[in-house]
Amino acid sequence: MNNAAPALDLHDIHAAPPPGFWPPAPGWWLLGILLLAALVLAGVWIYRRYRLLRQRRRVLAELEQLQALDAQQQAAEIATGVSTLLRRVALMRFRRRQVAPLSGNAWLQFLDDTGGGGEFSTGAGRVLADGPYVARPQDIAVDRLLELARRWIKKNLGAAHEH
Repeated sequence: MNNAAPALDLHDIHAAPPPGFWPPAPGWWLLGILLLAALVLAGVWIYRRYRLLRQRRRVLAELEQLQALDAQQQAAEIATGVSTLLRRVALMRFRRRQVAPLSGNAWLQFLDDTGGGGEFSTGAGRVLADGPYVARPQDIAVDRLLELARRWIKKNLGAAHEH
């Protein structure tokens, strides 16, 4: 009788192969999607900011052209040009339904509410409503009007907020 145990045919233990690089775990997919969304949003914000600042430079250049006109000879034309420029900016920045029907005192009140600080209704900006009816256009305070318009434009085209 043979007391020896039968020989077993055993093999060495092999570890499982390490996980592969691809496909990544679901957490990495989520992180990638969030990072991509953040990059897209940042790109959109940068593009909008660039367009807004480009529009601001263009509008301020037009205001400078108006300022270059002879204030004594062309005061009424300057007031009309400022009014037109402010309306264009308002239509760019605010809803058309809100801006388009405004005229006279309602227009001046809108300008005050959106950055004029009361100077359109009671100050130099009053000429935007009264300008065509001023008996002596040379009495228009052109410099004050241009400075008020410049401040309003910078306030409304200087920030990236939407109304």
